[in-house]
Amino acid sequence: MSAAHLPAGARSHVVQVGDHRVHCVEAGEGPLVLLVHGYPESWYSWRHQIPALAAAGYRTVAIDVRGYGRSSKPLAVEDYRMVRLVADNVGLVAALGERTATIIGHDWGAPIAWNSAMLRPDVFTAVAGLSVPFAPPGEVRPSVAMRAMAGDEEFYVEYFQEPGRAEAEIEADVRGWLLGFMFSGSGDAPPPDLTKGTIATIPRGARMRDRFSFPDTLPAWLTEDDLEVYTSEFEHSGFRGPLNRYRNVDRDWEDLAAFRGARIDVPALFVGGDRDGPTVWGAPAIAAFGTTLPKLHRSIVLEGCGHWTQQERPAEVNEALLDFLRSL
Repeated sequence: MSAAHLPAGARSHVVQVGDHRVHCVEAGEGPLVLLVHGYPESWYSWRHQIPALAAAGYRTVAIDVRGYGRSSKPLAVEDYRMVRLVADNVGLVAALGERTATIIGHDWGAPIAWNSAMLRPDVFTAVAGLSVPFAPPGEVRPSVAMRAMAGDEEFYVEYFQEPGRAEAEIEADVRGWLLGFMFSGSGDAPPPDLTKGTIATIPRGARMRDRFSFPDTLPAWLTEDDLEVYTSEFEHSGFRGPLNRYRNVDRDWEDLAAFRGARIDVPALFVGGDRDGPTVWGAPAIAAFGTTLPKLHRSIVLEGCGHWTQQERPAEVNEALLDFLRSL
């Protein structure tokens, strides 16, 4: 990452949190807003939100989640369990000299944000999730549920379980894989031919990229420069840490057993896209928000938007986030 890629007025710095370091890109002054990215992204996925929130009077801090960018990359799979990621966020708020924050997450960052607010509402006094709706831990082990969803194929989270397998596929062509994955999950991709399957499942013995679509020209929300930032970050850091998050889904379920059926009692916001798999699969979770998110401000599903919500629709997402933050 070069200084040229930082939003105007933002600074990059590393914060020591316990025995780990957390890389932050920060701008603005005021109430703390913590931005947590998903897979396969970095702080850079919030490049359109950082200046908008800072200009509106918020201390805006976008992090690299552990395993990514300049943040620590522990080797053990279990070091990427949800409770440790929540602990990173709690420790970061204190290390930044604050007592509370609003936490906003996208993709894997959304469950990290939801769980941070569920486990530590004293620290995270408001929460927003993009693309992945809140659902409390359920009765069914995640690996069992995913196995049932995939039929004769492998659900993509299953595909990511064996250390080294997905890494080998991705790292053979980081730029090409990122382009195919991100475009295929976007609202610009052609509708999937369901007779040939979707990128959510992989035929046994095949590669995930065999199901990707590739654009003739890049969509407006993903420039060559954007793709180069992501590619250079992952060529440097690799994918082991990011993929280890997926390797903890059952461990998380066991860790959070006491919270099965729990709700989040702080103000909340959800934003998704109607062309995004997790939003579509999450329809029952969205329908249950009246129970699980009793202080829900709004639930917004953007028409024609895919998975990369804050990058595909920055103006609409910024408007929704600022409306939420001003309501607090």
